[in-house]
Amino acid sequence: MSFLTRRKPMDGGFVAEHHKLKATLGWPHLIALGVGAIVGTGIYTLIGVGAGLAGPGVMLSFAIAGAVCACAALAYAEMATMMPAAGSAYTYSYSVLGEGLAWIVGWSLILEYTVVCGAVAAGWAGHAAEFVTIPVDPKWMASTFALTDGHLSFTGGFNLLGAFIALAVAGLLLIGTRESATVNMVLVVVKLAALGLFVFLALPAFDASHFTPFSPYGFSGVNADGTKVGVMAAASIIFFAFYGFDAVSTAAEETKNPEKNLTIGIVGSMIACTVIYMVVAAAAIGAVLPGVFSKADAPLVFVMEQLGHGGAAKLVAAAAVIALPTVIMAFMYGQSRIFFVMARDGLLPVGLAKVSKRGAPSFVTLITGVLAALLAGILPLGEIAALANAGTLAAFVAVLVCMMILRVKAPELKRIFRTPVWPVIGVFGVLGCLYLFTTLPNTAIVGFFVWNAIGVVVYLLYGRRKSALA
Repeated sequence: MSFLTRRKPMDGGFVAEHHKLKATLGWPHLIALGVGAIVGTGIYTLIGVGAGLAGPGVMLSFAIAGAVCACAALAYAEMATMMPAAGSAYTYSYSVLGEGLAWIVGWSLILEYTVVCGAVAAGWAGHAAEFVTIPVDPKWMASTFALTDGHLSFTGGFNLLGAFIALAVAGLLLIGTRESATVNMVLVVVKLAALGLFVFLALPAFDASHFTPFSPYGFSGVNADGTKVGVMAAASIIFFAFYGFDAVSTAAEETKNPEKNLTIGIVGSMIACTVIYMVVAAAAIGAVLPGVFSKADAPLVFVMEQLGHGGAAKLVAAAAVIALPTVIMAFMYGQSRIFFVMARDGLLPVGLAKVSKRGAPSFVTLITGVLAALLAGILPLGEIAALANAGTLAAFVAVLVCMMILRVKAPELKRIFRTPVWPVIGVFGVLGCLYLFTTLPNTAIVGFFVWNAIGVVVYLLYGRRKSALA
């Protein structure tokens, strides 16, 4: 069983020239990548869900969820600057925890990124359909399968719009890393401008009395029907609006001056998004009672309409259509890099690790795009998207544990960025992630373990023998 504990050197070891990625990204690209991944459906929809569970106390929920993610972000920043190679949590785990656990982390990241890409593509299709004026048969705007009362039924449709945007984003990534990152920056600026417009128009209607009582459902409670409510219940949902900064660490190998720029990208994107979320939430609650807008499918659009800003409401809705492709781009970028590095290490077919003349892993990017398109077109992803959250939490725990182990076993290693009060940050982050994992739907928890059981079989039959370290 020694194959489970074999480790890659911290510097990544020898990498053939045709398997190296080209460094083209600066810190502005990295912050935009992080903000593009984080600021998406969460700010447009989950703010209403959170307000319904916690009332004005959702402000505290944002702070708690942000704190747990910040712990992971600090650990990511330390590990990424120590090992500026592609692969994120998978690469760190391979060097610190060994090949067996690294495979599980990598396999979990594949689950996270693939499901998110497909789910967001399907969600984008729902928003974009409102702007489609060409008559289209409804079956070409719906998934092949539907989940009703826990049973999967065949509908015979295919979500063409969802598949289209997934392939379009993959095509943009194929053009080149720097080119796609530049487009991402422009789109991020557009959606942040729309959120700025929302705050600007909502603040004049601010009413401080909307924040009393601040926490009508308490810190943690349960309704008569068994539904969890309160600040912590909202925090466990809102957490899912924060992750995405880990996609920044997958860009380590393609970053210029990674020791400096990765820290700015990871920590900067987390700070920026936490501030954005709390400001937007405060503006929404101050303008309209949370019990009112929490029932809306598009709470920010609803608030604008309630304030009589119909034109602005349309702009915010249009911004959602613009925002979601940047989320797909960030996660598809991360997914292709995870595939690429696992193939370069021999755990997946090495042919997947080919790099184009532009320095991007074109083959795995195309595969990722096709997989995301199929998922978006076929599956009712809204029901299974929580699977992605399970994979995310597993990766967060792995990075936090790697950071703490190296602090104990190798304190002499050079650290460009050092996680402050690392024992507190590490333990709080791990416990917070484990708690949030327990709040996931049972179907997601079971699905996570089933997925990894399949992964263990794949590893024992293929990766164990084909590994570059074998």
